[in-house]
Amino acid sequence: MLTFRGAAAGALILAAAGLVATAPGAQSEPPQEGVTIVADLKLSRDGVLEVDETVTVPPGGSFKMSLPLRLQLRDDVQRRFEVTDIDAQGAGTATVANDQFTIDAKPGESSYKYSIHNTVSEAPGTQVFHWLGVMNADIASISASVISPSYEMAIVDCKLGPPGNTRPCADVRIESDGVLWLEQTDLHKGDAIDLTLQLPPGTVPANADIDDESAPGPFSVTTPVLAAFGVLLLALAGLAVFVLRARRENAAAGTGSDTVDPLLRDGNQVQFTSPEGILPGEAGLLLDEHADAIDIAATVVDLAVRRYIWVTPISDSDWRINRVNAADDQLRDYEKAVYTALLPEGADSITVAELRAPGRVQAEPIRRAMVDDAVRRGAFADRSSIGLPVWVGGALIVAGIAATVGLAVTAGSALVGVAILLAGVATVLMPKYLPSRTQAGRKLTSQVRALQRGLDATRREQIPPTDQETVFSRALPFTVIGGRADNWIRAFRDLNPAADAQPGLYWFGSFERDQNLHRFAAHFPFFITALEGLFTGSSAR
Repeated sequence: MLTFRGAAAGALILAAAGLVATAPGAQSEPPQEGVTIVADLKLSRDGVLEVDETVTVPPGGSFKMSLPLRLQLRDDVQRRFEVTDIDAQGAGTATVANDQFTIDAKPGESSYKYSIHNTVSEAPGTQVFHWLGVMNADIASISASVISPSYEMAIVDCKLGPPGNTRPCADVRIESDGVLWLEQTDLHKGDAIDLTLQLPPGTVPANADIDDESAPGPFSVTTPVLAAFGVLLLALAGLAVFVLRARRENAAAGTGSDTVDPLLRDGNQVQFTSPEGILPGEAGLLLDEHADAIDIAATVVDLAVRRYIWVTPISDSDWRINRVNAADDQLRDYEKAVYTALLPEGADSITVAELRAPGRVQAEPIRRAMVDDAVRRGAFADRSSIGLPVWVGGALIVAGIAATVGLAVTAGSALVGVAILLAGVATVLMPKYLPSRTQAGRKLTSQVRALQRGLDATRREQIPPTDQETVFSRALPFTVIGGRADNWIRAFRDLNPAADAQPGLYWFGSFERDQNLHRFAAHFPFFITALEGLFTGSSAR
């Protein structure tokens, strides 16, 4: 009667199969005297089957039994056992060789003690003890007892006889103390005892050594693995959509047809204005996401226009830069870096030729300062610090490694951990493929492009003569960053710089006697080219 639910396949086996006899052939009638076997079997709490066996062979006879230690259960399933602690006393011997445990008994009484390992495996809701013994000689009697750590042992089945013609065992029972007794007599050569017992689940540790080539390995593709990689693909698709959308919006920031009027009118006065008060260097950085030499050159012009420095040509290829006002809190950090690169503390005047000396002007700190300024103002994403994607991705990588190792040594489907790890790597790498400009930066970039279109449409005649020089000068650095300075100067070439009661441009010398900007228009591009040469090098971002 079954006392526990569950299948019995492949549980705990004591196999005494493949017996090779050296005794005389089977007699037609059961012998009155023959081989007798008394065996005590004990399943230890460690799941090791301890056997104490006594074999008595009559004079002139012999007995040999081979226990295979490697069983081919199915074409792709193999089970392995191990026999240790072998002790043979009397006229018999016991040896292990060629995946066989062999007992050889000579006439007389022989005793054997040995331990069989790897005998226990789990079945759903139960454990099963299966003893299959095939007789290779006529045996007068066999008496066996079986005990286990649990007294709740139940007999599932017990059959006796040759394969295909078995009958129920005559005398097999479990006593009230949990010990199983098996008594059988007059067994013929070729007869088998097939005994199946049932144990409560978890009675002993499962230690069966079964090599199932068809069974999924720790890195096999299983249903959980397919589900995990399905989720991974969806996540990667989501990240890709997010990145592509951001890049598409970023590219669109430089397009469009909107126009921003750069002129701010207050009664009869006209002033130049930029979107959100953006500076030319910052605008140049936003337009192409790089701090270029032309952006720094535009900042130098802007510093002159805002009366921090004064520029005077001293030849066709050299200019003198003089300090007018010290750097103050009105300047951004990157502007102060430009100012200091031109006129360090203690220097009130310098020529461009002197600035060309090797190592005199360091452009890289200026570029970094420009990028840092854009980050602080929210126009650029901060790539220098560990952001949320890196923290999330790092956590996924650690979790993926832990899951891979844990699943590989326990439940399998270790590729689930690999999927988690790949998700973490993708999350960490994602910011590298996002544009530098933030959403706010893209909006501001669109406004700068609209400002450039507004400058292209601006004509000198729209501005009162007294305001023309100021508007021209304040807007000039914004045309430098876009390569439109020549067009802007051409639009104002007939401007009379003395219309504001001060001869010449107020920030650029040597043209005080000119009544227009024709000579300045021919000279200014050389100055911009010289400034670009000072700051040429690898650009930030």
